[in-house]
Amino acid sequence: MMLELSFLILSLTSISILILICFFRSTSHPPTKTPCPESYPIIGNLPSLLRNRHRFHDWLSDMLSKTPSSTLQVNNFLNLSHIICTANPVNVEHLLVTNFSNYIKGSRYLDFLQELLGHGIFNVDGHLWTVQRKIASHEFNTKSLKHFVSDVVKSELSESLMPNLFKACDHSLIIDMQEVLQEFTFTNICKVAFGVDPGSISSLNFSKAFDDAVEIGFSRFMAPLPALWKLQRSLNIGPEKRLKEAVKVINEFALEVIKSRQEQDGGKNQDLLSRFMLLSSDMEFQDQEHKRMFLRDIIISFVLAGKDSTSTALTWFFWLIAGNPHCGSLIYNEISSAAPLPATASKARIFSYEELKNFHYLHAALSESMRLFPPVPINSRTTVEDDILPDGTYVKKGWFADYSAYAMGRMEKVWGQDCREFKPERWLDRDGVYQPFDQFRYPVFHCGPRMCLGKQMAYIQMKAIAAAVMHEFEILPVDGGATAKKMTSPPYRLTMVLKMRGGLPVRLKRRVTAQQEVNKRD
Repeated sequence: MMLELSFLILSLTSISILILICFFRSTSHPPTKTPCPESYPIIGNLPSLLRNRHRFHDWLSDMLSKTPSSTLQVNNFLNLSHIICTANPVNVEHLLVTNFSNYIKGSRYLDFLQELLGHGIFNVDGHLWTVQRKIASHEFNTKSLKHFVSDVVKSELSESLMPNLFKACDHSLIIDMQEVLQEFTFTNICKVAFGVDPGSISSLNFSKAFDDAVEIGFSRFMAPLPALWKLQRSLNIGPEKRLKEAVKVINEFALEVIKSRQEQDGGKNQDLLSRFMLLSSDMEFQDQEHKRMFLRDIIISFVLAGKDSTSTALTWFFWLIAGNPHCGSLIYNEISSAAPLPATASKARIFSYEELKNFHYLHAALSESMRLFPPVPINSRTTVEDDILPDGTYVKKGWFADYSAYAMGRMEKVWGQDCREFKPERWLDRDGVYQPFDQFRYPVFHCGPRMCLGKQMAYIQMKAIAAAVMHEFEILPVDGGATAKKMTSPPYRLTMVLKMRGGLPVRLKRRVTAQQEVNKRD
């Protein structure tokens, strides 16, 4: 009993000392012009964060819109770390291009996502990042890969996705469009990146394990006290135990993929992993285990890039189109003009790469959807040396510098008074031709040296899926789609990728073409 009492007194004393230290630290760092709305001494933004956790990105957007420079300082509980967050395009250019070397992923990413991403391209800096980026850049710019991606997408559409949607429509089923798209993009990335059909290997539990690992990894970034999840990790309890179990499944899947590629002649295969294996054959590794782990990290990086980002973007796209039927009509008219051959009851119209390039309104609608609902809503960097951002914000060495693509899409200073409206027309010139915006106003695919290499391939895939689906069906969400009221509090989940909370349950309704109407009358 006395021992327990002594331990309690010691703990309370330690906490009190820690609070005092943090209080003095909070008053000792250099002054900054950057405001910190809804902040209190010692507890910082914690009460407001807990109160708005379900709408975190909108809460952040609201605060950023109230600051003169669209930049704010986040005060953590006990002031254990310093964070600035911006939605200012000039600051984004400074972080990602002008002073690129001063803003790195840093130890924070390695510490928080080590188990999942290892030393993959999304998790490292310096030489490891340079090597992977160089190989990836070379491959993503080859015509052979672009044609390979296009062929895989068309094959999966005609043989898998569209037949399944026809069946669901004919049986009047309610389907979760988000889940359907996730399964499709997972199969697609496995074939494009690894040259394997996930059905041919033990991938049954991989998707769930991967989703769990991503969600738990992101929750570490959101934890008010990092010491709590680190304690759970050391004790192997709670979410950290689930993460360990999930990573085991993920590693088994990755090693099986590597084995399947090694059993074939990698030089004759067009998938990305085979290309990486061929180009990395000249690299020096300590042993075969280090080489396997290098390839394992590459596999997981490809899955992270391709599994959920495209499906998430398309989920919000279909939700927005349902709430803006006039936009859906314009897309249907555009794609119908390029589809003289009517689809049969069992076969969908799959559009060619050349046809997809001419769908300017569809391209604009997808871009507008991602402006409002970027697949990766927020990104973070660690400061190497003291710096001052273009708007005058002071950033000290070791501070975290975040930028919110989600908030930027909702800034009147950036997009005008109609910034919260879904208006694909803002992307079109007078002739109806798609015109991209400044990348720093629209960092959905990031910017500068770390800009997404798969941007063009992502658009090809999204346009191919959207055109095929919208040519055959009207998508009718059970909740009615994106009404003005729902746009003020969108149903997203708080995770690394902006997934829709509860999925997107929909009914499918067959399109009735003018020719079919004539046939009915005859």
